[in-house]
Amino acid sequence: MHRRTFLQYSAAALVAGRAASAAQTPQTTLQTGDTLRFFPSGFKTMKVQTSGATINLVTGGSGPPLLLLHGAPMSHITWRLTAQRLAEHYTIVVPDLRGYGDSSKPPDGENHSNYSKRAMALDNVEVMKHFGFDSFPVVGQDRGGRVAHRMALDHPDKVTRVAVLDIVPTHYHYTNVNLAFVQAYFHWFGYLRPAPVPENELKTANDAAAERATTDVQKEYSRIQRDPANIHGMCEDYRAAASVDLEHDKTDIEKKNRIRCPFLTLWAERGAIGGLYDVAGVWKGYAANVAGKVLPGGHNLQEDIPNEVIAELLPFLKG
Repeated sequence: MHRRTFLQYSAAALVAGRAASAAQTPQTTLQTGDTLRFFPSGFKTMKVQTSGATINLVTGGSGPPLLLLHGAPMSHITWRLTAQRLAEHYTIVVPDLRGYGDSSKPPDGENHSNYSKRAMALDNVEVMKHFGFDSFPVVGQDRGGRVAHRMALDHPDKVTRVAVLDIVPTHYHYTNVNLAFVQAYFHWFGYLRPAPVPENELKTANDAAAERATTDVQKEYSRIQRDPANIHGMCEDYRAAASVDLEHDKTDIEKKNRIRCPFLTLWAERGAIGGLYDVAGVWKGYAANVAGKVLPGGHNLQEDIPNEVIAELLPFLKG
């Protein structure tokens, strides 16, 4: 690792490490939402106990399995517009990541380990095992894509294909820091501050946003985003990304461990990623079998242009 890269890695980890002794997860005030109204008839909701968390999810469809992972600060309903079409071909499992939505919020753990992508990946491997699925493809947007990345490295026997939406690897971000990245991703650094500083700022902003919510979807997102435990869980996700996750990534790079299964990256024409990076080129440093394409949407592609996303996913998943 080059000296500059090492210093950037160390600085990011140090900032996050200052939060290691932060207050424990706030007591949640959240009431479980009725999110089935956003999904097609025949879907059902349930909670699955994993070795580290209780994972809330919806599932529906028939056929081979497909795992769909959401980003921040969203929940499983981010996949509502793709659910019908994908469920025509697959049994889809759509969870809330730990720390998000109606899934549980474990204590932070040493060095934010309970919010590492490794812990989140294991949750969802165990969720799929609960349904009897020993191997499966996974699609993840934003933070969910980072979980999918870690899952493919830690559980290569489980993950058959990976598609990620509008991201490059976390490790690449933090080891190639420049002004353009900081300006586009300033929240990546703001959320690293010790609790409860960013949590309090987000609570104020999210309370104000809730007052402006008019649609059912906006109100559902506001329900979870106003909750102190959800806010803290999301911040811990980011703190883990700049500390324990980087340690895991560094070990994989040293061991030349890369994603071996077929890998698809889709990124947003109106998002920041494509302007900052050669997205497919970056991923070729982390995965052996990469295909990629820009799509004419914003960062939340699955909500912005669901039909275009489905048109890319279906042939890739079929192989």
